Amino acid sequence: MTTERAAEPLSEPSESEDRSRWPEVLHARLANPEPEPQPPVRWRELLAVGLLVVLCDLTIYRGQGFAGYAALFFLSPLLLAWGAYRPRLGPSAWIAGAMLALLAAKSVWCGSALLVAAGFALLAAFAAGLSGQTPFVMETIVFVSLAVAAGYKRLNHYGRSTTASSRMQASALNIAMPLAALIAFGTVFILANPDLLASVSATSELIIKRVRQWLLQMDGGELVFWVASLWIATGLLRQASGGILAEQTAEEAQPAAPRAEVSKFYPAFRNTLLTVIVLFAAYLAFEFRTLWFRKFPAGFYYSGYAHEGAAWLTFALALATAVLSLVFRGGVLRDPRLRRLRALGWIWSAENFVLTVAVYHRMAIYVDFNGMTPMRIVGLYGISAVVAGFALVLWKIGRGRSFGWLVRRQLWALALVVYLFALTPVDAICVRYNVRRILAGDPAPSVQISVHPIGPEGVLLLEPLLGSDDAIIREGVRAMLAQRADQAETAAARRQTLGWTAYQLADERVLKRLRADRSRWSAYQDRSQRAAALERFHKYAYQWY
Repeated sequence: MTTERAAEPLSEPSESEDRSRWPEVLHARLANPEPEPQPPVRWRELLAVGLLVVLCDLTIYRGQGFAGYAALFFLSPLLLAWGAYRPRLGPSAWIAGAMLALLAAKSVWCGSALLVAAGFALLAAFAAGLSGQTPFVMETIVFVSLAVAAGYKRLNHYGRSTTASSRMQASALNIAMPLAALIAFGTVFILANPDLLASVSATSELIIKRVRQWLLQMDGGELVFWVASLWIATGLLRQASGGILAEQTAEEAQPAAPRAEVSKFYPAFRNTLLTVIVLFAAYLAFEFRTLWFRKFPAGFYYSGYAHEGAAWLTFALALATAVLSLVFRGGVLRDPRLRRLRALGWIWSAENFVLTVAVYHRMAIYVDFNGMTPMRIVGLYGISAVVAGFALVLWKIGRGRSFGWLVRRQLWALALVVYLFALTPVDAICVRYNVRRILAGDPAPSVQISVHPIGPEGVLLLEPLLGSDDAIIREGVRAMLAQRADQAETAAARRQTLGWTAYQLADERVLKRLRADRSRWSAYQDRSQRAAALERFHKYAYQWY
């Protein structure tokens, strides 16, 4: 074991350094010729790296589906925390770990590419949290980028450590001797019990056969993947142990007692806020007069007002966020007239929150017209992300936070919205809402069932429509379920050949229910009758498109 001391945390930037260039400073320090102190090499770290490589091979290279990624995202944080040298298990690491566990559970139930992308991002955030750094989005990107260089240095350190010290040999002996005793006495005990010997022999033959098959299937690409996984896992574990980027950079804050200074931009900012206050007041009056408390006539342009209009109003909210960020920063914060400017900002902010209500109302109009769709849920999340960003701007203005503080939190808010959307059972929400509307006597949402593909989370929620009074909808859904039953059988056979990494609990549940209730749509086993029923359903529902 090497006698080199553990790495000291990287010092924070000095007052003379530009904090906005801190990532560049980090990369510059990375190129410093002075040797970087390394933590001691431990068997726990080596074993963790090896297990991470095997886990990546089984779940990514040889994996065939989302269950494999679920295993990766659940087990990788445990291995990183176990193998890291003096990990800092603070709130950031615990929160990222909990989010990964929840994401892994959703991936087993019904995975998606978005879940996989979010999982890798959260894994990087977890490693950053272990190092003691708060995982802001940009800082986490820098953290991961430095893992490549950290892996190179750590692998070199592994090589030096195996020959530089007799302590490594002593540590090896500490493990080898107990292992040899375990094997020797275990073999004797097995030989002393014929039934146990037969069981162990059969299991050993099976393991040898599986390992042989696995080795025969290995190719050059997999070897390259192993090397890349080893490199990245080593670097990530080194970073999690407090490597090149170990300490959170200090939060930027406004001076406690800023020196009063008249800003030349104050008149322009004041006039801008006065203008938008009057403009927003006039528009909000128009919005409430034209779209609230009225019954829409036949032929009303729902897409233009409720869909495109909501998108443009959301853009207006985002633009207001940018304008407020621009106004309340820099020298204007030291202007003695700042209080009056803030009062105007609060008035405009109140109008923006009223505008937010108008945006949600327009989305509600569209949903009420012909039902819920996945893209409308995306729209609701997008509006919420903009509102969260606007609220953060107000917090920045009220508490005198820096622009860097705002950008970090807004990126957090955006990342959290993407994560929550990835976990949301979108199909289940849409189908449940649309089915409830149809059974209540409103056939318009049937177009969303006819036009949009429905995932396994929503298929079983279609069954109540088999009791609908509308014969076209009822028979159309029967035909859809008959078609879905055939697709489920084909998918189940394919998953069986792909292995455990392709497992999806939602697909298994759908297949089981469809098999059990096959008699309810057996009339549409005939493909020609099924196609005719689906065609009638599509034509009927399209009138509400």
